[in-house]
Amino acid sequence: MTEPNALHPYAELTPDRVMDALTDLGLWPDGRLLALSSYENRVYRAHLDEPVQGASAVVLKFYRPGRWSRAQIQEEHDFAAELVAAEVPVVAPLVLNGHTLHQTEGFDFSVSPLRGGRPPELDDFEVLEWIGRFLARIHTVGAAKPFAHRPALDVQTFALEPAHWLQTHQMIPLEVEREWRDALVPAVAMVEAAFANASGCSQLRLHGDCHPGNILWTPAELPGGGPHFVDLDDARMGPAVQDLWMLLSGDRPQRTQQLSALLDGYEQVRDFDRAELNLIEPLRTLRLIHYSAWLARRWEDPIFPINFPWFGTPDYWRGQVLMLQEQVEQMQEAPLSV
Repeated sequence: MTEPNALHPYAELTPDRVMDALTDLGLWPDGRLLALSSYENRVYRAHLDEPVQGASAVVLKFYRPGRWSRAQIQEEHDFAAELVAAEVPVVAPLVLNGHTLHQTEGFDFSVSPLRGGRPPELDDFEVLEWIGRFLARIHTVGAAKPFAHRPALDVQTFALEPAHWLQTHQMIPLEVEREWRDALVPAVAMVEAAFANASGCSQLRLHGDCHPGNILWTPAELPGGGPHFVDLDDARMGPAVQDLWMLLSGDRPQRTQQLSALLDGYEQVRDFDRAELNLIEPLRTLRLIHYSAWLARRWEDPIFPINFPWFGTPDYWRGQVLMLQEQVEQMQEAPLSV
């Protein structure tokens, strides 16, 4: 692995520049600024002297340079606005000076109201059912039209290209590379076969990264209580099941019960194609491959070596070999059914 680059573009994003970005929009921070946990982008919480659109604190999101085009970012914002218009509880960027996407010092950024909450209790089937209903509402809006600029979740983007990049950039230690490649080839072949068999499944606009950390839960007895979905940064075209499988955990019986609760809620609002259940383990395999390449590509960002010191070691890659082998076994089993 190469050494991190101290002159990464985010090194220029100082607290003063974050504050200046707010004042340039006519907002006046009171001096309290907190960096929030985020790796792909840089995200800050700022408190304001005077509320804006009812929010006394806001979240600024500075998009990673070069990742998305401005048209792709705007599609994220427009999708969020459609969801809000449909009364789906998502946290959308504020419209300030007629726009949701702004620029400062070479960075694209947005400003959203601060929303509190905690991760949902996914061992509570009523909570899962509630989340299922709201995911169906997201997908109802997402199915209304396709993205014009954002990519699709597919084998090329999430497996073939990342694997090729890892190999051509010599990111895998020589002593593990052959084992990793030998595990990768059958895993990708099975994913390709699964996607080919599911070619008739509908593609729609998705949240794309619907793990528990991107759902904020507030007590049901409070006004507007329940789930709020955040971070549409990974929104893209794909099958509906992509937004469900990351909420499943535990052994097979536990995952089956969780899936049943999610679908009980989902199908109160929208039909779900059960053929998509065949894609759960292939999608998990794609995420596994893509994640390694994501870490490697971000290594020059100093925050990555600090937070992922184990990445790139022979032990890390041996672990990836074992997980790919396990995924091959999982994809050979019958899919979850409810």
